[in-house]
Amino acid sequence: MKTNRVIRTPGGLSLRLDVRAVTVVVLLLLGALAASVVLIGTGDFPISASDVVRTLLGNGNAGQEFIVNELRLPRVLVGLLVGASLGLGGALFQAVTRNPLGSPDVLGLGQGATAGALVMIVLFSGSTAQVTVGALVGGLVTGLAIYRLAWKQGVHGYRLVLVGIGVSAIVTAINGYLLTVSDIVDAARAVVWMTGSLGGRDWDQVWPLLGLCAVLVPLVLAHARGLRMTEMGDDVSNALGVRVERVRALLMVAAVLLTATATAAAGPVSFVALTAPQLARRLTRSPGPNLLPSLCMGAALLVTADLASQRAFGADQLPVGVVTGVLGGVYLLWLLVTERRAGRI
Repeated sequence: MKTNRVIRTPGGLSLRLDVRAVTVVVLLLLGALAASVVLIGTGDFPISASDVVRTLLGNGNAGQEFIVNELRLPRVLVGLLVGASLGLGGALFQAVTRNPLGSPDVLGLGQGATAGALVMIVLFSGSTAQVTVGALVGGLVTGLAIYRLAWKQGVHGYRLVLVGIGVSAIVTAINGYLLTVSDIVDAARAVVWMTGSLGGRDWDQVWPLLGLCAVLVPLVLAHARGLRMTEMGDDVSNALGVRVERVRALLMVAAVLLTATATAAAGPVSFVALTAPQLARRLTRSPGPNLLPSLCMGAALLVTADLASQRAFGADQLPVGVVTGVLGGVYLLWLLVTERRAGRI
């Protein structure tokens, strides 16, 4: 079956279109939107899907408009944006490291953001905004440290993974120390944040995420061709005119920003960045980083997990990070077994 089509414009430009990948992206978007509508209607005051759509279009009553637009819509938008950011960030890390385990969860960026948040909670009793800034700074500093330590005439994939694992272990120990020296109130608050949750999210978390994605997603997609060519090796890529280290550095910065901002908004939601790119690749059956399918897969995974946590356990009784952690842990074990049988680890 032919899955690639070439579209030619009157100006002489041509574009190769992967029909299967486009189909997967469309289906994932539709699934994410459908799950979002159902999720908005889920809670102590259930609202039917038709009423949710009617309210979003401005035709609901006053009560529905308050519940949908002010209480539930921001949470769902944060979930979509966080999932999309983690999915795209994970795809970038895995493409740069050329390793299916090269995700922010394994490299320690989530732990770095957690450290920044814990510093603000434990040492300064910071507000929600200060905790968010602390998590963002912690993730950025950790990403910069990993990249700098892994640099040796360029960044090699496996070296980056190994350095990330080492940094992750150190930062995890620091986080444990911060929890032990905090008082019981701050420790409880920190543990809730560390679980990863979309509860209580409002428009203040939506706008920074939306602005960052509006800038970084087009930038990343514009460099998708260069990233794909780097998979052929540095020598071949350089010969074809790709500035390999420049592309890697730029996309690594974008991946760190996406991951750190998502973690700052919702806490360290685990395993979405690890599983979304792999699931997207298996659905598209396409080589390369699969950036756009990974983005859509991440968004669909997170809102679906949040919907499952509310429908199965009641609204807000189980943070979404617990659901993604359980499912992601099972997937990680399966991935390790698969990679071992293939002789790659």
